[in-house]
Amino acid sequence: MTIEAGQPLAGQPTSARQAGPRRPLGGLGRAALGRAGRAALLATGRPPVPDALEPLVQAHRRHHPQADLGLLGRAYRLAEASHRGQKRKSGEPYITHPLAVTMILAQLGAGTTTLVASLLHDTVEDTELTLEQVAEGFGPEVAYLVDGVTKLEKVDFGAAAEAETFRKMLVATGDDVRVMVIKLADRLHNMRTIRHMKPASQARIAKVTRDVLIPLAERLGIQVLKAELEDIVFATLHPEEHTRTRALLGRHEAGPDTLLAPFAHSLARQLGEAGIAAEVTVRPRHCVSLHRVLLKRAAAPGPDGKPQGPQPADFGRLLVVVEENADCYAVLGELHTCWTPLPGEFKDFVAAPKFNLYQSLHTAVALAGGEVVEVLVRTRRMHEVAETGVVALGDPRQPGTGGDQGRDELDRTDPARPGWLSRLLEWQQETPDPDAFWSALTADLAGDREITVVTERGETLQLRAGATCVDAAYLLGEETGHRCIGARVNGRLAALSTVLHDGDRVAILTEEAAGPAPEWLAHARTPAARLAIERWLADHPADQPPRRPVVRTGPSAGQPAPPDRPAAAGRPAAPVVVADRPGVPVRLARCCTPVPPDEIAGYPIRGGAVAVHRAGCPAGERMRADGRGALEVGWRPGGAPAGGYRATLRAEALNRPRLLADLTAAISAEGVGIVSAEVEPPQELRVRHTYTVELPDPAALAAVLRAMLRVSGVYDVERPHAPAGGGPGRPPAGAAAPEEMGMTGARPACDHHGEFTAGPRR
Repeated sequence: MTIEAGQPLAGQPTSARQAGPRRPLGGLGRAALGRAGRAALLATGRPPVPDALEPLVQAHRRHHPQADLGLLGRAYRLAEASHRGQKRKSGEPYITHPLAVTMILAQLGAGTTTLVASLLHDTVEDTELTLEQVAEGFGPEVAYLVDGVTKLEKVDFGAAAEAETFRKMLVATGDDVRVMVIKLADRLHNMRTIRHMKPASQARIAKVTRDVLIPLAERLGIQVLKAELEDIVFATLHPEEHTRTRALLGRHEAGPDTLLAPFAHSLARQLGEAGIAAEVTVRPRHCVSLHRVLLKRAAAPGPDGKPQGPQPADFGRLLVVVEENADCYAVLGELHTCWTPLPGEFKDFVAAPKFNLYQSLHTAVALAGGEVVEVLVRTRRMHEVAETGVVALGDPRQPGTGGDQGRDELDRTDPARPGWLSRLLEWQQETPDPDAFWSALTADLAGDREITVVTERGETLQLRAGATCVDAAYLLGEETGHRCIGARVNGRLAALSTVLHDGDRVAILTEEAAGPAPEWLAHARTPAARLAIERWLADHPADQPPRRPVVRTGPSAGQPAPPDRPAAAGRPAAPVVVADRPGVPVRLARCCTPVPPDEIAGYPIRGGAVAVHRAGCPAGERMRADGRGALEVGWRPGGAPAGGYRATLRAEALNRPRLLADLTAAISAEGVGIVSAEVEPPQELRVRHTYTVELPDPAALAAVLRAMLRVSGVYDVERPHAPAGGGPGRPPAGAAAPEEMGMTGARPACDHHGEFTAGPRR
């Protein structure tokens, strides 16, 4: 659908009002205005439709044959009488503006109530007419719409007037989306005539339109309006690029179509042979859409390594309109059977509509000559909604209108209150500062699409593209967000900074004593999450601990180990037996801390001793690679080293307060002593604790591992080896291993698991 660029009855009005004192009518006083207004409200003997309304009535009747034309006539007479004598800067009567705005809405298919409010939308703001008079003559519904689009006075709000006006409109839109529809039509007509404004004003208005109004048109699904606004903003802010793109479009339109039109005929013939009733048309790209394609072409080098120029298929796409949903997939089958589909280009927005109710099948096929053509497939109803969005759904407050037609019984969307709008209204209440509200609004609208994720409990969450687990947590509720300590995405543990994608399955892990950290602000993409975090941090300054330093006790990498304790009376000194070498000294490697019944290997070291490593330990493998033959070793039944077996355990956990205390308490509760502990600084809310413990008995190892895993926030416990690459503690080839020098190995950091490995806690 194309909205006409101008109307014969409207001429070429400008977007700015003539400067000067506000007057209700040119030469009429307040008393005369009252008489004129009452006459317009009560007139019954005049023709039902003034001549100036004839084009508008014809456009309106195409969508609403049974419309109340008398109501439109009364509204026009009142608007004309109220604005009489007022002129726009071009010198044209001001009534041409509300007429042009109402024509735009009539072409979109808006209902009679919306058109009446559009005719009157500037009366309360610019004339002496009051909302009470509008409500008395046309009802409270029309008065609500007029009030919703009425600007706030700069006298009262100063520099914050624009931001507060948009806040007021958004709140009104929360109850009735037609408020924003009228505002968008109003802005479109003003943008059509923006050339009459001063250059500075043109740039300011165009930027607000780009940052706020165009995203709102996209979210309401009004594509025809959005496309024209984009082109005018493009021409205003980037005139040179717009001129080049328009010239390119003009040259293409002047020449014969040797690609898209022939392919459209071929596809229509193929669908006819398959018995599928469909209309196939070439859908030209508008200026901004073509400019975006050209930018992608320029950024992608061709086969010769040079930027690609425009291709014939870049100037348009094919649109296939069918009758039933099933026909959409039948068309897709014919397309993919007769032509080569491009992998990754198919998108099904029929089964999974976009957040703005848009539905279509998108695909791209390669023709015989190698050209790639994009094809859209949709039903007539889908096409109507794709073009005019919420307008096609009819007046939401009137049962039996277009808003109820064609609705699936299982459809739970509320056209009168989209999910994105509900969330926007929630956080705007928390930002009384106009500047903060404006910044948050433009940031929230910057995302040009939304994603849908599902919780493990089956709840559906609508988030803006680029949202993270932090945003999902706060969308489930502020308390859930504050207590969040981690997330599980598609069954795997993920950091709170993880960016979510459409269709992800997410679970938020919480802890009662938790609270947000300042680092969360870097991960929050939605204003609601950011505001909640900032508010909590402001209310709990004492709960923000400084960055946790590395905590080490006992020996660490590169530091000498304490001497072994003397053997206890009656306890065997050698826990390992070396074949053919009875009585040889044995050292259990500190890098992998073998404990029965681990598989072990022995390697000779200086002084005639034997170093015992767990099978697969990188340090032992290096000794083998250096030419030290492995010795046959085995555990001595009932044997134990002096002081018991030592084991290194590493816990991967979600960072939270008191985690170190809870882990050490869990270990101590099993009767196990802690020889050393190392806590690394948190990274993306995850933290690693490494403990060296002294086991009274090898059987205690499994119990300790289970006890550590039961600690809240711990999702994995393992027994690491030394780093495969050796790390800072690796000696050069041929040098003595750390065990030979009485040193601990390098800090465990590899991902080799021992005998006991735990997955995420559920």
